[in-house]
Amino acid sequence: MTDNKTGGGKIKVTCFSISLDGYGAGPSQNKENPLGVRGMEVHNWMFSTKAFRKMSLKNDGTEGIDNDLIEKSFENVGAWIMGRNMFGPVRGNWTDDEWKGWWGEEPPYHVPVFVLTHHERKMVEMKGNTVFHFVTDGIGPAIARAREAAAGKDIRIGGGVSTIRQFLQAGYIDEIHYVVSPVFLGSGESLFSGIDLYKLGFNKIQRIIGEGATHFFLSKEQK
Repeated sequence: MTDNKTGGGKIKVTCFSISLDGYGAGPSQNKENPLGVRGMEVHNWMFSTKAFRKMSLKNDGTEGIDNDLIEKSFENVGAWIMGRNMFGPVRGNWTDDEWKGWWGEEPPYHVPVFVLTHHERKMVEMKGNTVFHFVTDGIGPAIARAREAAAGKDIRIGGGVSTIRQFLQAGYIDEIHYVVSPVFLGSGESLFSGIDLYKLGFNKIQRIIGEGATHFFLSKEQK
């Protein structure tokens, strides 16, 4: 198993939403349905929160447990790693530099973001100190680059499901905070199917019930 303590902060998944039946995305993902059919429903718990509304430059929204946990998920994060699908709907070669992410000119990350892709692209600098770097040589090099950029802070692994599964199966993840939404998708991409979390060392579990969903925190308690 990878020694994740080398080089500084934790490698973690936070605020990742799944359905009651374990799916982080619905079936038939495409440009019109980037999270699959009905996939957006797993995120309904966060859409009305003050923290989420702030990401869209709004000054309203609800407060409470769900909101607090979204805010906490951004604390001490020095770099992000995400899959290409989380960055955008463009597939294959980058035909141009027009697409710069889902969040407009000022994304909510405010740190370097490393996007996993098979196709080279020059880095994209955005407002608010978000810089997208495109990594074509796999998750190991992405971790190495993110560690350097994070400078001792935590690295947050974003979606999609396949990206998180890759890092889990490679033994990189130290902590997981996933959020179970009160909805069934029936099919799609399962987050944990075929993965033995206990064998990977996740032996400490905490549960917090929010206003719109239930939060689970998995970590590796030292024996």
